[in-house]
Amino acid sequence: MWKGLACPPPWSHDRPMRTLLLIAALIATPAAAQQSPFVGEYSLAEGPDVGGGLLIRGDGRFKYMLAAGALDERAEGRWDARGDTVCLTTDPKPVPPALEKGELLEVEGEVPTLLVTWPNGRGIPGVDFTIGFDNGDPVEDYTQVYGWTLPDDEKRIPRWVELREPIYGITAPRFILTEADGGKLRATIVPNDIGVVDFDGACAEKTERGVTLHRAEGDLRFVRLGGE
Repeated sequence: MWKGLACPPPWSHDRPMRTLLLIAALIATPAAAQQSPFVGEYSLAEGPDVGGGLLIRGDGRFKYMLAAGALDERAEGRWDARGDTVCLTTDPKPVPPALEKGELLEVEGEVPTLLVTWPNGRGIPGVDFTIGFDNGDPVEDYTQVYGWTLPDDEKRIPRWVELREPIYGITAPRFILTEADGGKLRATIVPNDIGVVDFDGACAEKTERGVTLHRAEGDLRFVRLGGE
C-alpha cells in the first residue's frame, strides 16, 4: 500500500526532516484526562521508509499524520468508542483534489499532446493516461514533467483522454476532445484538501503494543509512546 511514487506536489521537500516534523506536531498537542484506554500518543511502526503518528485525545478529538515516499497524509477530527475499537471521523470533511481541463501551454516552444500541471503551470510527471482515437487501439503511457507527445508516425487524432494520478488516487471523467482542441489536452490538478484523509468511521483495535488502524487501503500498526 504505502509505496513511494514519482509525483510529489510542489511543497514536498526533505523527507527525513518532514517526517520528524509530522511526529513532533502530534506529540506537541497535549492529551486531556484519560477517559478511554485508547487515549494517548502513538508512533507508526511500518518500516524505516514510512513515518507518522496518531494522537487520540481525551476531549474526543484525534490527529493523524503519515509520510511514505512521495505521499503525505494528515487528518484530524472526532473519535468515538465502539465496543473494543475506537473509530475516526475526519471533521471538517475534506474537499478532494480534482482534475480540470485548462488552456493549452507551450513547453520548450511546442504544445505537447498531453500536459498535466499544477495550477501554477508546473508539469507533473508520473500521471497514467489512456488516449483513444476514432479507430484502432488506444495508447497508454504516463506523463513527464514536460508532458507527452504522440510519435511522429502516429497520424490518428486523439478523441478522448483518461487520467489516473497514482499517489493520491486522483481521477476524473473521460475528457472528450473537440475539434477546437486539435487533439491536445492540458489538465490541471486542483489540490483543494489534497493529502487530507477522509476517515468516515475507520476503526482501530487495541493491540499489545498500541493500536492497529483498519483502512480499505490496508492496516496501519501504531505503537504507544511511553509504554502502558
